[in-house]
Amino acid sequence: MKQIILVRHGKSSWEYDVSDKDRPLKQRGINDAHLVSKAFAQKAIHLDHCFSSSANRALHTSMIFTRNLGFNLDNFLISEKLYDFSGNSVREFVKDLDDNLETIMLFGHNYAFTTLANTWGDQYIDNVPTSGLVHIKFDVRQWAKIAKGSSETVIFPKHLKTK
Repeated sequence: MKQIILVRHGKSSWEYDVSDKDRPLKQRGINDAHLVSKAFAQKAIHLDHCFSSSANRALHTSMIFTRNLGFNLDNFLISEKLYDFSGNSVREFVKDLDDNLETIMLFGHNYAFTTLANTWGDQYIDNVPTSGLVHIKFDVRQWAKIAKGSSETVIFPKHLKTK
């Protein structure tokens, strides 16, 4: 069985005159990433590997998650292929993964992650928000064969905030 946890980067700031890749997280993005990662940590799901887009906002989000999950950074990799907005590059990245990996976490971007959550999962999601997490299980043994799986967990910041 293969499992993917898709995490969209936290809310980023447009306050600085920097390239898209260099945009930092806003304080809300930092807070939401902590909130969602701590909620996901309660699920106690073992991760084999984590992969992040090279964009600053995705990397910062991934560091918050890995810290809160107590994840060993020896099993962490940054990939340019995850700096993708359509989903095509992410899909190819996943299909090329080592089949010895069972459960992975990806940190990346929209519209790629909403598209993939709907392509791979069985629960329609209008939009994966910033810091949103979607966990999908597949009843296959090879990454190249993933198609439709089951959406196991969906955690969005708004689910965790009290009004």
